[in-house]
Amino acid sequence: MKNIGYYNGKTGPIEEMTVPMNDRACYFGDGVYDATCVVNHVPMAIDDHIDRIYRSAGLIDIEIPMEKAEMKRMLQGLVDQVEGDVLFLYWQVTRGVGMRGHAYKNAGGTPSIWAFVRPSQMSDPFGVYKCITMEDTRFFHCNIKTINLLPAVIANQRAEEAGCQETIFHRGERVTECSHSNVHIIKNGVLRTAPCDNLILPGITRAHILKICEAKGIPVVEAPFTVREMMEADEIFFSSSSNLTCRIGEIDGKRVGLKDEKTFGAIRDAYQLEMKNECGV
Repeated sequence: MKNIGYYNGKTGPIEEMTVPMNDRACYFGDGVYDATCVVNHVPMAIDDHIDRIYRSAGLIDIEIPMEKAEMKRMLQGLVDQVEGDVLFLYWQVTRGVGMRGHAYKNAGGTPSIWAFVRPSQMSDPFGVYKCITMEDTRFFHCNIKTINLLPAVIANQRAEEAGCQETIFHRGERVTECSHSNVHIIKNGVLRTAPCDNLILPGITRAHILKICEAKGIPVVEAPFTVREMMEADEIFFSSSSNLTCRIGEIDGKRVGLKDEKTFGAIRDAYQLEMKNECGV
């Protein structure tokens, strides 16, 4: 198949799939999601992503009606049906179907599980990318991978209009994360990344990067950093499951970073190798 969609056990081409109007995703964005890149029909870091969607669901009182092992088998079954060397796998869990009402106790019935797989491509790991900055006006539960993504959608649109690939959020002077990735800086050989509090999503790729740094003896500081510190950093890069690590060379039209290829390259190359080994490339 060229692509596949899934909704509560039903499958078919994405373009032909339908969902009930009363699914609470339609009215409230009442659900959580996760996603990863698939190479050679192997979903990258799939166990980490499954653990995260269960954690996100628990934080908004959704009990997923499927065990983790069963979810993994279901997702792999979908992946196996789609043609292509590089695919994008997305899945979400919503509170379920029920008449519209804000209070959710007994309102959503059994949670609904959605998923799709389609062909994709990954960003060039040796490319240099452009970003813009934007005040972070999202809510204070960014650690939950909720499907309420309107602020991120708007921010990403603004980046595209500016000829850039990503938007970096900040609350006042504190840098938080990007519209759909985490952001990190390197200064004097030290990796700095925002702490995993309620203002950022604890990225799967971010976690792997920290393990790589530990293995390679690269110092890490998990603490807030400012916009100014970012702009003056030796290297700036964003990371995500779909694009791995992307080096930033311009922010708001100003040339930045690109001064510590050795440290950034060590992180990039190690993670590329890790994912290649996992996917059997």
